[in-house]
Amino acid sequence: MKSFCIKNNNEVILNYLLAEINEINMKNVFVSKSKFRLYKNIIVHYTGEQEDKFMVKLCNIITSCIVKYYELSIVKQLIRRDYFYFSKIEKNCIFNNCIDLLNDVDVTDFSKRKEKIFVRTLEYVRENKFFILDGFVNFRLFEYRNILTEAVDMAVNKFIIDKEYKEFIQLLREYINSQPSHIGVVHVIYSNGEPIILDEKENIISYGNNFIQPKYLSDISFSSKDYCLNELLNLLPEKIILHMLVDFDDFANTLQLIFKGRIMVCKECNICKTFNLIQSNI
Repeated sequence: MKSFCIKNNNEVILNYLLAEINEINMKNVFVSKSKFRLYKNIIVHYTGEQEDKFMVKLCNIITSCIVKYYELSIVKQLIRRDYFYFSKIEKNCIFNNCIDLLNDVDVTDFSKRKEKIFVRTLEYVRENKFFILDGFVNFRLFEYRNILTEAVDMAVNKFIIDKEYKEFIQLLREYINSQPSHIGVVHVIYSNGEPIILDEKENIISYGNNFIQPKYLSDISFSSKDYCLNELLNLLPEKIILHMLVDFDDFANTLQLIFKGRIMVCKECNICKTFNLIQSNI
């Protein structure tokens, strides 16, 4: 026979555990709820012959309970402890970033956190007859907490990058609005290759890779997109027609943000058709 007692005083958690354990599809499982001196208790007895199977099911329930009822508060504690110098609004942004990361099934390291809880829980349940759930979460799940700490750190990095990006966009918009335009209309052909800039007569404007009058760069590694952006900032056109021959990406979105009010997107004009035809024949 295997018996185990889970001690906790949170009624929501206790009711969750009680309901889930009652749903275990095995014979010879007996569960009760009682109160002793300091804690309320969920007591489980299994009298069958499939003890390992029973413990796996029980530990899966405990694992889901910890993620459901403890994870968000642990994340908040980590943010308050390690990044106390951020404002309340900034902490909320970091918290939301962290939750998005933890919910991203493609981030393998974070998706393994339930496995870490389960393994540690199963080890403990096999060797012991009870635990205080709060204490177990706080002092036994080191690997799980390390994963959450890593997620918080990544969320902070994303917050800082996003903040710097917004400041970068705002700086460029202020610069554009403070300077006179040097040209009326330009066309930007955005395809799989390098962006191409045309004047209003559809002549190519060569921007090369020399920064004679560099204004601002989107990155310290000089790509064709950086050179294109720099040339547009030198020209400061009154209107930009962005001809999208591929799907939108970060650079195209950045151009729209920087030149908001001066840029329009086109996908089906004669210029688009001409360059699409050229691309298909390359």
